[in-house]
Amino acid sequence: MRLLLVAACLVALAGCSTPAPARTAPAPATSPAVAASVAPSVVTQLAAVQLPAPLALPPSGLSVSSQEVTYRREGRTLRTIVWTPDRAGRYPAVLFSHGLNGSPEAFAPLLKSWAAAGFVVIAPAYPNTTRGAAKFDVYDVLNQPADAGFVLSQVLAGPLGKRIDADRLAAAGHSAGAITTVGLFTAARDARLRAGVILAGSGLGVGTAFSGTPAALFFVHGDADQLVPYASGRSTYDLVPWSKAMLTIPGGDHNAPFERPAATGAVLKFLRLELYGDAAARSAFTPTAQLDAHL
Repeated sequence: MRLLLVAACLVALAGCSTPAPARTAPAPATSPAVAASVAPSVVTQLAAVQLPAPLALPPSGLSVSSQEVTYRREGRTLRTIVWTPDRAGRYPAVLFSHGLNGSPEAFAPLLKSWAAAGFVVIAPAYPNTTRGAAKFDVYDVLNQPADAGFVLSQVLAGPLGKRIDADRLAAAGHSAGAITTVGLFTAARDARLRAGVILAGSGLGVGTAFSGTPAALFFVHGDADQLVPYASGRSTYDLVPWSKAMLTIPGGDHNAPFERPAATGAVLKFLRLELYGDAAARSAFTPTAQLDAHL
């Protein structure tokens, strides 16, 4: 019965994890019922994880290159795009997972902006949930945390690994990719990860048994999300036993976590805080932060 419920929920996400064209209409207002139940715009407990020794931030607006590589794990083909800053040096890295019917290319503007800010971004296309998959299978989301960890290992062991500071690694994802990311801190805990970004996600199918070395997690969720209910993301956030923060987007839909500039700006500050040790970025995660004013 539980597997049927998981499947039904995952099916509801199919086709809804690809960035939509830019909208000109304003976001819908939050209903009184939702407004009464949601958390403040920023809920934060970012204090439990020791920050790394500060690393100097690179200049803003770095030029970016991309490279496509393909890895194979137990018969599973994992086409992967890696975006890297063109400036010499080793950088923190972010492992990004797309949602159902998504792809790395669909998130290219967002991921290139992270690379331009000084991160190597590793984005696999999952074999049975990416757009155009020969055998689309929503259940396969449950295999993706293992895929993600494998891809990270391959990148670190190969030539691109020379561009990465392996002590400063994070994972991020949207929708089913956010579920994949939660899995990297629960059922398929990857001890190399010190931070995670959950964009419109929950612990559906991968559980909420957070384990291993503490990591910092940042949840971003619209309170009008019709595909992954806000309550499911908030309940997963509540069960995280480590350093954590959650940004609620008033009236935000499923794509708001990567479409709203204030949300994407907050994610970048979180990555700078946790992977660069940028103390200035912490101001975005105080209880009095007013990010919602510009959402």
